[in-house]
Amino acid sequence: MNFSETNKINTKLKKLFFLTFSLVFFFAGFTINAQKKYTIVIDAGHGGKDNGNSGNGYKEKSIALKVALLTGIELKKNKDINIIFTRKTDVKIPLWKRGDIANTAKADLFVSIHCDSHTSNAYGAGTFVLGLRGNKKNLEIAKRENSSILLEDNFENRYKGFDANSVESVVGLSLLQEENLDKSLEIASLIQNNFTFKLKRNDRKVKQDNFQVLRETIMPSVLVELGFLTNKNEGRYLNSKKGQLQMSKSIADAIENYVSNLKLNTVIEKISEKETIETINNDVEFKVQLASGRNKIETKSYNFKGLTNVERVKVGSFYKYYYGVTSSYKDVVASLGIAKKKGYTSAFVVAFKNGEKISVKEVNKMP
Repeated sequence: MNFSETNKINTKLKKLFFLTFSLVFFFAGFTINAQKKYTIVIDAGHGGKDNGNSGNGYKEKSIALKVALLTGIELKKNKDINIIFTRKTDVKIPLWKRGDIANTAKADLFVSIHCDSHTSNAYGAGTFVLGLRGNKKNLEIAKRENSSILLEDNFENRYKGFDANSVESVVGLSLLQEENLDKSLEIASLIQNNFTFKLKRNDRKVKQDNFQVLRETIMPSVLVELGFLTNKNEGRYLNSKKGQLQMSKSIADAIENYVSNLKLNTVIEKISEKETIETINNDVEFKVQLASGRNKIETKSYNFKGLTNVERVKVGSFYKYYYGVTSSYKDVVASLGIAKKKGYTSAFVVAFKNGEKISVKEVNKMP
C-alpha cells in the first residue's frame, strides 16, 4: 500500500471518527433536552397588608392568588414543568424577594398576576413586558403597582434611589432584562391571544412598561392584568370560580405552548453547539450574542457583568451585543460558557462570513 492510499484511508477514518463524535453529541443533546424540566415561577401580586386595588369591594390580592394557584395546578399536570409559587397564602412578599425567588431557582419564566383598576368603566385583559417606552396611561399603571415598595420594611435601602412616583426611577432598565425582551413578548402574546380569542375578553393588547417586580428578574417575565375590578361586570366575573378557572386555564395553556417552543429551540441549540466542535475557518467569525434591544449601551465591562471586548452592532432599530469573536468554534463555545455563568443564560452562538450572518451548521459544509 503506497503513501497516497494510506493517507486516503487515514482521512476517511478521521472523517468517520468526527461523524461518530458528532452523532454521539447529537443524541446526547436530545437526551439532555428530553430530561430538562422547565421551571416556571408564578407570582400572585400583592398579599398580606397590601390588598392591591379593592374595586367594588373585591380584593385584588385574593383574586390574584386564586388564579395563580389554579394556573399552577393546571401546569403541574405537565411532566416537563416545575412550578414555584412566590406565595401560596395571604402574605406580603417584597417585590425584590419575588424576583429573587425566580433568580435563585434559575427559572425559565416568571409570570406575575394582578387585577387592574380605573376611575372610568374601563374593562379588558392586558399583558405587560418590561420596557422603557410607555404612554402616560401605562405609566400610571406601573406607578400604582410599584407603590407596593413603600409598604416593605427597609425599602429605602433595598431600592436605594428608587422613587415609586418618579418617572426617572420608573423608566430605569438594565440590559439583562432587555436581553429577554423577545421571549417575554412571545409568552405575552400567547397569553393575550388566549384571553382575546378563546375567552373573548376585551383586548387591551401586549404593552411595555416598567414594573419593579419585572425589573428584579433575569429571565423572560410578564405581568398579567386579568381585568378591572372597578368594572362591575368584570369584577364579578374575576371574583367568580368560573372566571378564575377560565383565566387560569388560558394562562396555563399559553405557558405550555411557550415551553413547547423552548424545547424545540433547545434541541437546535444543543446540536449546533456540539456537532462542529473542532471547526476552525479563517473566513468565518463566530460570536456569542449576549443581548439584543433598542437601548444603546456603552460596551464597558461594568455594563456586561465584567465581560470585556464586547462588540455592539446596530441592526435595523435594534442594537446587538456580541462577545468572544473568534474563528475557532471550540473557543466560542468556551466563551458561551463564560457568558452563561455571568448570567446571560439565553446567550447563543452566531456565525458571520464576509459580514453576512450565516447558519452555524452551514460552516460545516464549507470546504
